[in-house]
Amino acid sequence: MIGQDDVIFSEEGDMLVHEDSIQSSLISPEELAILEASKDAARLVQDLKREVTPNRVAMAGVILLLLVGALFSGWYWVIPRDSVTVETLYIQRGGHVIMSEIHNTGSRDITDVSLDVKFQSLDGEVIEMMSIEVEMISSHSSVAGDDLEMQILGHTVWDSYVIAIEIKWTDYGGEDNRIIVTHEVGEWAWEEFKDRD
Repeated sequence: MIGQDDVIFSEEGDMLVHEDSIQSSLISPEELAILEASKDAARLVQDLKREVTPNRVAMAGVILLLLVGALFSGWYWVIPRDSVTVETLYIQRGGHVIMSEIHNTGSRDITDVSLDVKFQSLDGEVIEMMSIEVEMISSHSSVAGDDLEMQILGHTVWDSYVIAIEIKWTDYGGEDNRIIVTHEVGEWAWEEFKDRD
């Protein structure tokens, strides 16, 4: 408790109390330890605030992006994997136009590649067909061109049709692979399909 002897008055008549009197009479040792720990934590936060600047945060973000990019590029370019995609575009333009492209997005070559694309009626009647055979498609490359384009004239654009796609290839390990898919077209004037293993 603060005694009469501990109370001091200023020249203006305001009551003044010495700091030692307050600490000894109002704060227990446990509370004093908590207060000291809080002061230490506040000093640590202040020190960190001086150390952590916007430039350092931006640099850490850039380094993190570089690390993620290095991991992704390692997966994409270095780690052995097989991945084949057939991309097909259907357009109604003065008839029906179909264009296909084979993508070897894997990190290893594929061989003995054959692709058949059939444009058929809903009943299964083959109206037009295109096919290509390629001895090898190297990693991270594509095959497209005139052999993978066809234009079908004389069939109405108001009906629905089916595009049947079959691709076969041999992967790096010597295993035979195949994708067979069908897509119904005709409802839209432009459609794109990506079929992958």
